[in-house]
Amino acid sequence: MLEDFFVVPAAAKRLQSCVFGNYLDEFCSSLLEGGYAVPTIRHKLWVLSDLARWMTNEHLAVVDLDEQRVDEFLEVRRRRGRSCRGFRTTVQQLIEQLRRAGVVAAPESVRDDSPSAVLLRCYEGYLRQERALAESTISAYLPFARDLMTERLSEGAARCDSLCAADIHEFLLGRARGMAPRRAQLMGTALRSFLRFLFLRGETGSDLAFAVPAVRQWRFSSVPRHLPCTDVERLLRACDCASAAGRRDHAILLLLARLGLRASEVLALELGDLNWRAGEIIVRGKGLVSDRLPLVSDVGEALALYLQEDRPVGNSRRVFLCMRAPHRGFSHPSSVSTIVARALARAGLAPATRGAHLLRHSLATRMIRRGASLAEIGQVLRHRSANTTEIYAKLDFDALRDVAMPWPTARGAR
Repeated sequence: MLEDFFVVPAAAKRLQSCVFGNYLDEFCSSLLEGGYAVPTIRHKLWVLSDLARWMTNEHLAVVDLDEQRVDEFLEVRRRRGRSCRGFRTTVQQLIEQLRRAGVVAAPESVRDDSPSAVLLRCYEGYLRQERALAESTISAYLPFARDLMTERLSEGAARCDSLCAADIHEFLLGRARGMAPRRAQLMGTALRSFLRFLFLRGETGSDLAFAVPAVRQWRFSSVPRHLPCTDVERLLRACDCASAAGRRDHAILLLLARLGLRASEVLALELGDLNWRAGEIIVRGKGLVSDRLPLVSDVGEALALYLQEDRPVGNSRRVFLCMRAPHRGFSHPSSVSTIVARALARAGLAPATRGAHLLRHSLATRMIRRGASLAEIGQVLRHRSANTTEIYAKLDFDALRDVAMPWPTARGAR
């Protein structure tokens, strides 16, 4: 295997004789499966050869390799004025492979058994098992609960009964001033959940969730930000369909613009969710609910082209993968929003909001202006409550004219 990456056979033999020699063939195979190019693999092997020389000089064996040794190795290179770009990533990949093989011991996890940490773990289990919340929601709630305990409980979780309504108010007011209204609402929801958990567990004598004030934000105070139909088509045409990344981005934008998918739903889309024979797509939405949507023609054509020609080979079942190695699914919905923002910049558009939800609002706006009812829009956008769809009623200007009150006049003058 090593001989395939070197022109000079002696270079491969030197690597085979180093401390990592017995594990480099498997290392190269895993990199090839991950989609790395041959020059990149050759560079990573050069990094490992440098590490092997340093370990030999320090009289270290393979079993001694860990993150601390990596820090020492990189520090030696820096003192010599040598660059370390990409070194840590390469060595970490080798360490993970050696740990899977049982050659290098896994790091000992430091378990925090303080009362506050134990209580937080119980709260996390409560959210996951009893409330059945999604992992993203749990990750959003936990930091607020942790900050409340750190800031307001001087003795950790051992004295939760010392909490009072004044503590909750001061904590909220001190943080809400620098937050957007939606973020402040999330903080209030998370704290109510945590305080209710403390009451159910018997940690507090009263349910302090009622002490969390509501964040004022009028539901219909603004109009949904959207793009006109012409700008949406201009955005789609701005994709470079001559490149693999451009065709992938074009398929993603079509899913957002034609079907109104959320960024998280595009992220979670898997190969098994595409039913080509039935012309349907399974969407894994909010609340762990799955829905079926029709696979319209232009969306299906873009997806088929991407899957047949451009999707990298990998073990992931996700539909959309990173074009650069390692080929894996997007790590966060913000990656989808970044694709939208870049497409807007290419199209020369500068709306007030530039995330993936902009195209979802644009679809609803186009539907209501073409005569669709709110119930039909809610069905397409998969809203669980009709109240969620009501905001789009403000965009039906023709219907609003019928119910608008005449401007008041005084003695025939406006």
